[in-house]
Parts: sequence; C-alpha cells; structure tokens
Amino acid sequence: MTETGRYVRILDTTLRDGEQTQGVSFSPDEKVNIAKALLELVRVDRIEVASARVSSGEADAVSRIVQWAEERGLAERVEVLGFVDHGISVDWIQGAGGRVINLLAKGSEKHCHGQLGKTLDGHVADVRETIALALDRGLAVNLYLEDWSNGYRDCPAYVFELVERLAECGIGHFMLPDTLGVMTPERVFAAISDMVGRFPALHFDFHPHNDYGLATANVLAAAQAGAAAVHCTVNCLGERAGNASLAEVAVNLRDQLGFEIGVDETHLARVSELVEYFSGKRIADNAPIVGADVFTQTAGIHADGDKKGSLYHSRLSPERFARRRNYALGKLAGKASLAKNLERLDIELSDDNQRKVLKRIVELGDSKKSITTEDLPFIIAEVLESQDYNHAELLACSVASTLDLESTASIRLRLDDEIYTAVGSGNGGFDAFVSALAKVVKRRGLSLPSLANYEVRIPRGGRTDALTECSITWDTGQGELRTRGVHANQVFAAIAATLRMLNILMHRAMNPR
Repeated sequence: MTETGRYVRILDTTLRDGEQTQGVSFSPDEKVNIAKALLELVRVDRIEVASARVSSGEADAVSRIVQWAEERGLAERVEVLGFVDHGISVDWIQGAGGRVINLLAKGSEKHCHGQLGKTLDGHVADVRETIALALDRGLAVNLYLEDWSNGYRDCPAYVFELVERLAECGIGHFMLPDTLGVMTPERVFAAISDMVGRFPALHFDFHPHNDYGLATANVLAAAQAGAAAVHCTVNCLGERAGNASLAEVAVNLRDQLGFEIGVDETHLARVSELVEYFSGKRIADNAPIVGADVFTQTAGIHADGDKKGSLYHSRLSPERFARRRNYALGKLAGKASLAKNLERLDIELSDDNQRKVLKRIVELGDSKKSITTEDLPFIIAEVLESQDYNHAELLACSVASTLDLESTASIRLRLDDEIYTAVGSGNGGFDAFVSALAKVVKRRGLSLPSLANYEVRIPRGGRTDALTECSITWDTGQGELRTRGVHANQVFAAIAATLRMLNILMHRAMNPR
C-alpha cells in the first residue's frame, strides 16, 4: 500500500479524449473557456487539449490556450496528443505553440504487429526518432502505451522490454491506458504495482475507460498502487462509455484514500455545467457530486433526521462544492421537509396550517414529481385562502385540445349528495370545462358568475415544470370574488379556482346572511 497523504496529480483530458464522445466537437472558443476553467478555477494539474494534425481549428485552439496559459505560468501544463509520424506531429504541435507532446506508442505486442506491421525493434526505433525530434525542438515528452492493459495481460515481456528500451530517452511520464476499459481494480493494482516496482525511477500515469463502469474504482486502485498521476474527464466524456469522472475521482482520492490533490472542489459543478452546455451531453440528475438532485433529500424521514441532528449528512456536504442542500416537497414529504423549506423562505405557519399545506403538497405530488421551494408560496396562498367547503367535488375530468378544432371537456361532478356528468366544448380547455360545468349547475337552478379577470403565473426561474397559479376574479352581481388554484397543469389550476368559487357561492346560498 502507498503512503496516505502522497500528492497525486490529475490530468483532465476532456478537450482531447472527451471529444471522442460520439457527437461532441468543441469549437476553439469553447475549448479555450473550458481550459481556463480547468486550470484556473478547478486547478487540475495538467490538461490534454487536442490531437495533433486534426484540423486548423484544433491548431487555433491549442495556440490560444497555450498563449493564455503562458501569461499565467501554466503553459507546461497544457499537453497535446501526437503520433509516431517522422516529426509531422512534432511540427504541428510546435507550430501551434505547444510545449508538451503526449506521444502515442503501441503498448501491446498485438497492436505493434497487427496494426503497424512492426517488430519491437522497428517500433522502438521509430519512437526514439520522434522523441529525439521533439526534445530537439524544445518539447517535453510523455509516452502513451496504447492498449497497455491487454498488452500487460497477453505479453508482459513486450511491455517490460519496450519500457526498458525507452527509459533513458527523456520521457517525463509513461502513461498506461486501459484502452478498452477491460480491467478490474484488483488487476489494475497488481499491474501498476508491478510496473512501479520494476521501474522505480519512472513516473507512471493511469488512463482508464469506463466500459464496465469501473473507471473511477480503477483510478483509485492505480493511485494506491503508486501511479504518479491519473486521467479523467468532466462528466465522464470519452470514447464509448467514456472516462472516469473528474468530480468522482477528486473526492474519492481525498475522502476514501487520503491523498493530497490540487483540485478546488467549489468549482466542480460550474465546470460540469460548462461542459454540459458546450458538449450538448446532459448528465443524469443523480450523477454524484455534480447532478442536480444529489443534495436533495426526498424522504420525509431523512428531513426529520437532519432536523433533529444532521443524521443524514456525510462528508459530501453541498457547501463543500458551493451548493445547497434541498428538501424535496412531494408525496413523500413529511413535516420536517416542509419545515426546512419554510425556514429557507423565512415563513412561519401555525401547526394547523402546516398540516393543511403538507396535505396539499402530497396531493400535488401525485401529479408532479417534485415541488420546489419556489412553488411553495403559491401553495401556501391557495391553502390559507381556502375555507374548505365541500359542496362541490370534481370526481373525474378529461380535457382534450386539438389544433384548429374546438376543445372538449367531459366531467363527473358531485354537488352535495348528487352525482352529475356533462360534456362541453369551447375555445380552449378551460372554456370547454366551464361549458360543461354550466350545464350541471343549471340543473340545480344555479348559474355561473361572469369572469372579470384571469391571471396565470409561475414562480421566478422560468422552469417549464413549475407549478402554475391561476387567479380568477368573478363578478357575482353582489361584488367581486377572487379565487385561486394551483396545479402543474394551468388548465387544471383554473379548474381548481373555479371549483373554489362554486363551493363559496353554494355555501353562501345555503347560509344567507
């Protein structure tokens, strides 16, 4: 085992390996902004930003990144993938202003013979030629041993001889990729321990892939085995199933293994959002560390435990990542969940009103996956102005709207002890509902008041799944009456406001002053 507290370097390859994600291609401007965030804000140790010879746009991106990095003394941390091509990659990288070439060599005998058609002697000679050219041009050189994981398994003698014959060539880091993501943590630990033991004077990097979902675990095993640096990408971007997640790697190296790293965790979510936006690849809401929901407690029992003593907190506190803990409001919410959200809004309610609000939250939770803190004032206002009359109850309702056709509504309604059904049509779903409702109340000798004003709004933030508040003012002939309804669907919010109006008018009719 390695000594706890050892510094492990992190190389982020989002801008090179991450671009091998299907459908991802960063523009030069996007690359520059991501590179700045990684080096200046997140403070990773090294970044790999491009592959040589790809395009003029890549050369422009490398040039701009290096120029910016040079002004801040970070140019040596910017690396570019190059190839054994008799100096063409070296010229390309030097022309773009690059300082470091990550040279791609064949780390398995199968690749050397089958893809290059070379012997080990021939391949070593070509690699030495490119290394010498790069060093002569003032470039630092690291060496990728492509397909190292399979090469070490199938013919370790090839790997050992390749490294032995290049060990004195001026290579900074020998980079050991699990190119096809086939290793397990046990195999990684054994293999890298062997490499470090055989070549104690050399620096080894580990470059994982996530085909079996083991990339982060494999990185931890590599670090434990003595790897000097590990590779990752933001949001797991990369070939096929991607690479290891920068956020997951950073917190696990720190928390689980006690290694020293240079990453500033408060910017991990920010760079994740930046890469998400530029790449067009959305991350899951429950992605560790950076997902939208990972600091949200949904179960009421969890909120209760936190209220009574932070019983559901861990080292992964949201404040550590410049985020905030949330308590979801929905059908699983409890009193403590509501209390935490009221505390955040600085709102006080009586115990009785809290019970009423919580009851309404649970009802709404059946029609909407979650209710945000921003939704809560709407619900409170609706509940507090409600007088809980129960003369009219909507038992079933179907509203259908079609482009260029009238909307229709079918309702089943209880008025006191009688059940009524009706169908209506109109210019929109709410108009169709009112048409059906008017037919029902007419049978009871009642009529609906005219609509004086109709307002719809959602909480600040503009989310498309926000709760809708519908506030309707009615002209009853004896003054105006204003009622409110709240629902995820704006038509049903208006229907709720209308039913509240009907309950109030029926109550007044039965209890004249």
